[in-house]
Amino acid sequence: MDRTKVARTIVNVALVISITAQLSRAQPNQAAVEKWDIFELSLDGPREGNPFLDVKLSARFIRGDRVVKVNGFFDGDGKYLIRFMPDAVGNWTYVTQSDETSLDGKKGSFRCKKPSPDNRGPVRVSNQYHFAYADGTPYYPFGTTCYAWIHQGDELEEQTLETLKTATFNKMRMCVFPKNYSYNKNEPQYYPFEGSAPKDWDFTRFNPEFFRHLEGRVADLRELGIEADIILFHPYDRWGFSEMDPESDYRYLRYITARLSAYRNVWWSMANEYDFLLRRKPMSQWDRFFEIVRDNDPYGHLRSIHNGDVNKNYDHTKPWISHVCIQNCDVKRAKEWRRQYKKPVINDECEYEGNIPMPWGNITAKELVHRFWIMTVNGCYAGHGETYANPEQILWWSKGGSLVGESWKRILFLKRIMEKGPPGGLTPMENSWIWSRVSGGMNGNYRLIYFGEHQPVAWFYGKPRKVRFKVDVIDTWNMTISPQERIYGNDDEIPLPGKPYLAVRIRGVK
Repeated sequence: MDRTKVARTIVNVALVISITAQLSRAQPNQAAVEKWDIFELSLDGPREGNPFLDVKLSARFIRGDRVVKVNGFFDGDGKYLIRFMPDAVGNWTYVTQSDETSLDGKKGSFRCKKPSPDNRGPVRVSNQYHFAYADGTPYYPFGTTCYAWIHQGDELEEQTLETLKTATFNKMRMCVFPKNYSYNKNEPQYYPFEGSAPKDWDFTRFNPEFFRHLEGRVADLRELGIEADIILFHPYDRWGFSEMDPESDYRYLRYITARLSAYRNVWWSMANEYDFLLRRKPMSQWDRFFEIVRDNDPYGHLRSIHNGDVNKNYDHTKPWISHVCIQNCDVKRAKEWRRQYKKPVINDECEYEGNIPMPWGNITAKELVHRFWIMTVNGCYAGHGETYANPEQILWWSKGGSLVGESWKRILFLKRIMEKGPPGGLTPMENSWIWSRVSGGMNGNYRLIYFGEHQPVAWFYGKPRKVRFKVDVIDTWNMTISPQERIYGNDDEIPLPGKPYLAVRIRGVK
């Protein structure tokens, strides 16, 4: 074994033995928490000076020979918090570390119990191009965008949550900072820093009330089974939050990861349209942002970044990127992105259903559903958004509220089809001229073929070997599945209605 590795192992073993000895008399501080839920330690500490800058706090959580370091944070009014998401059932112990004597060396223990049925843990990359919850359950991202929904006040925010109960999206793209853009000019209820609008902020002092509200809404999404895709930076700003100096940016990232990492439904999106910020934040700074988030999140939540210009994708092959998040209307490039990056691909902005003047916000519901199907059967994923103008200027894509369009129902119809299919996700069908025109995905003896704008009256399975299979004809717009009565062979012709936006599901039989 390498000498450096041997030395590191000896140090880790000695650390566990030392900490375990200190904790031999530790008493439980909190009732048992579920696996992948949150254990929270609250401590009283100094109020004077600037605790955000002056006090460093962390804890080491130990179970067996494992040691997990977790950063704490100042929550205002002399209160310091440390949050930990246990990933193993059993007894955990902890000890705090701080440069402040009153916070240092606090010891305790708690018991982690089995998760409840709806608690499947955080989402991870699975099978290279797909996702699964930590308990192994497949996760297919069918998400939506509500950039500034947490900045609209309780009434509208609660309406958004009620809508999500019906819509059953399982991911939400959302900004931390308030947004200044068309159809979104209102002042937020809370600001992230101490000071006053429009730009009189002390970037060394966070506003805990703002972050409590943010994490409360993340918890609301968690209760609905929705992943919170947290957008850390964006360019649409009139308050100066996109113009902070690098040290303020770094301090903000360390603070928000300390506060939110223990929530199992968190994903980190470094930015919405990062390339529109490049003149203020060069590429080297974006790389540093990823390093800080990675190093301060002990649970390894998913990490991505979103482009504005379709020709300025971030280099998604970099090791700190877990999956590809892009904005591009050319969904027929899905297989190209898979081959290029060799990671899961989510086209989170393949344009939005709506009627506003901007071209990205006025495609039809049928077109958005069409693009979802193309991305999905090609082994990738897509994101929903809705931008219908109204006198109140409450557009779902920015403020939330209620859905008024028609695509979301059909998108969730596709979600149900995927969830009832074989686990592990689809692989695009290659090596045939036909798959450049018609999209097909496979998983073992399972095939999902989407004809899109084509309108055939018949289809051949097209395999040289002898096979027998069942066929379902799917109307993607009318949301019907029509099982065909007979069993087919590869030489048989499958009759079709001869209209666009149809798919067939093929399942092999013995």
